[in-house]
Amino acid sequence: MGRVFVAGSINMDVVAAADRHPKVGETVAGRQVLYFPGGKGANQAVAASRLGARTTLIGRLGKDSFGAELKTFLGDQGIDLGYLQENVEVHTGTAIITVAEADNTIVVIPGANALVDADDVTVVPLVKGDVAVSQFEIPLPTIAAFFLRARSAQAITLLNPAPAQKMSSELLALVDVLVLNETELGFLAGVELSEDDDPAQIIDATRRLQASKDQTICVTLGKRGVLALVGQQEIFVPGRMVKAVDTTGAGDCFVGALAAQLADEVPLRAALAFANTAASISVQRIGAGPSMPTAAEVAAVL
Repeated sequence: MGRVFVAGSINMDVVAAADRHPKVGETVAGRQVLYFPGGKGANQAVAASRLGARTTLIGRLGKDSFGAELKTFLGDQGIDLGYLQENVEVHTGTAIITVAEADNTIVVIPGANALVDADDVTVVPLVKGDVAVSQFEIPLPTIAAFFLRARSAQAITLLNPAPAQKMSSELLALVDVLVLNETELGFLAGVELSEDDDPAQIIDATRRLQASKDQTICVTLGKRGVLALVGQQEIFVPGRMVKAVDTTGAGDCFVGALAAQLADEVPLRAALAFANTAASISVQRIGAGPSMPTAAEVAAVL
């Protein structure tokens, strides 16, 4: 079994729970404020580790109270933190999240995450069969360096281009597996997409984005499931109907679960079904990192 190496962001999520989201310029009363470990990189690493993969997280923290708390939490999840750095001059990444009616709005302040650089990611001991995972909460040149290192080691590269921003064709060409939702797909493919679009429209947009004929693109569709273009083959995994409490981190759970399955050499269709189930469990709990399920919990559902 290969290892999962995640290069990405580490945040403290400050979550305000309210009955509804405020309109622009409006103040609403909240019900409670909670603090959860988060950041897309950390979430994905926690998901992979809890689901049985040997997982290493590469990133940066501020040398502050949030950083100390996050480092303890991540270590408790069994994640290798040997490539984690602490910076005195910047604060730990922070996300301000409002949760209402099972949906969320998020403002992210990168802090130390913005300092993750090529030197951080090119020293990791990737080998063939490993999975290199990243997302768009660290600098894009750092991701490109990480994936070049992975390609040289014949490791699998998995990118979650979120929050969505334009990327170069050179970076896209380094990606073996791209995981994104329909909003991110529409942005990157340059087409208008909504959650009501039929599969044919989504696949058409996916083909526009595909960098090579053997690249895999997985489009997560929330409660509708997952639609994937694997080279030229289409795969659909239906969603699970559950009562969502908090969707924060659901996409990260999917990514971490998929990476764990790929590191274990599970065939893609089965890996997608596993990841889809894991994400459906995570939305039934509040918080990002702490909501990630264990392998036993996913197996019980499957």
